[in-house]
Amino acid sequence: QVQLVESGGGLVQAGGSLRLSCSASSFIFSSFAFGWYRQAPGKQRELVATIRSGGISNYADSAKGRFTISRYNAKRTVYLQMNSLKPEDTVVYYCKVVVDRSDYWGQGTQVTVSS
Repeated sequence: QVQLVESGGGLVQAGGSLRLSCSASSFIFSSFAFGWYRQAPGKQRELVATIRSGGISNYADSAKGRFTISRYNAKRTVYLQMNSLKPEDTVVYYCKVVVDRSDYWGQGTQVTVSS
């Protein structure tokens, strides 16, 4: 069974940094692409960044220049380094992987940026 567990969220002041982690189990981690998404209350979940099995990454415009996605296959973990955080980054962040055409999500981690 595919399981994803996010961690690393919390409260930070505007301009600060956080690193989110997504730990995965029960599948061939290195073969799959992962994505970080975020969702504000009452809004649709939106893509933040993706990373392919070979390490190629892509970012939403809101994340470019501030966020960096990376992966450490030996630890079965995907990271999202977030710098220069803004109050509008205050949302729940989710990790996702698609395995055998099925989407698997973690439980989410709350990020709160105070002004």
